[in-house]
Amino acid sequence: MVSFISPRHFLPFLFVISLFHVGYAARKLNELVQQQPLLLEYHNGPLLSGKISINLIWYGKFKPSQRAIVSDFITSLSSSPPSQDQPSVATWWKTTEKYYHLTSKNPSSLKLSLGEQILDETYSLGKSLTGKQIVQLASKGEQMNAINVVLTSSDVAVEGFCSSRCGTHGSSSSSKNVQVKGKNYKFAYVWVGNSETQCPGQCAWPFHQPIYGPQSPPLVAPNNDVGLDGIVINLASLLAGTATNPFGNGYFQGPAEAPLEAASACPGVYGKGAYPGYAGDLLVDSVTGASYNAHGANGRKYLLPALYDPSTSSCSTLV
Repeated sequence: MVSFISPRHFLPFLFVISLFHVGYAARKLNELVQQQPLLLEYHNGPLLSGKISINLIWYGKFKPSQRAIVSDFITSLSSSPPSQDQPSVATWWKTTEKYYHLTSKNPSSLKLSLGEQILDETYSLGKSLTGKQIVQLASKGEQMNAINVVLTSSDVAVEGFCSSRCGTHGSSSSSKNVQVKGKNYKFAYVWVGNSETQCPGQCAWPFHQPIYGPQSPPLVAPNNDVGLDGIVINLASLLAGTATNPFGNGYFQGPAEAPLEAASACPGVYGKGAYPGYAGDLLVDSVTGASYNAHGANGRKYLLPALYDPSTSSCSTLV
């Protein structure tokens, strides 16, 4: 099993403490003003390509309205809203395509779609999970041409959750004895926890007051759910990392066990002018006062992290 710790920023100003070895989002503060541009090195491994289904495994109690926030986000990755609703989630995702163009003269494409949704509302493995149990849950989804996403509810404790990470992505050998070219098939998975009650100041910032650092007022969450809007930020980051570094030998910088990836290379940045404790200049809904930077399916609005743009060697934001 290859596992990557969440790119969730843990707030940029927290990086000055010793989280680097446990969180691949953890960059030292002085790196935010480094003189040389950051370069994500390609390690010659495969990227995800073709038609990929994103299967959602819901572990614990989630309201249907909460599940809709995430499923609409997944749909939005490949479904552009009307032209007046820009910038969009699909536009944000297109930055990942630039990585594919760097790897080949005839780049393959990645087409994501919402797959099956599996509900485990009875806490079949209990309310305290290990990393191995996360993989066990991820294995419940279809494993060929898929990313299996495990989402744990706010009353579920997960190994390392809050203390060093807000989610993970990685890969594991198929539990269904699937072989490709004579080798055991590896499937990609993601886990994200709902931090609403456990550590919103770390994993749901900027929608909650941060634990440390500059105490700017929290922003209003675009879907009126601090925990789920936080999940979307983390899930977006991890999906970008999964697409561009699915098996630990794609695009990343630093040690393989704690890499900087497409989103985690730009921690805490959501709009232009961002700095530690300030998410950047964002769009604001005139009715709700919610902050966002992307339009999605079914009239949704989302806040998405900056992605590292390999063509400019810089962090790219939608606004």
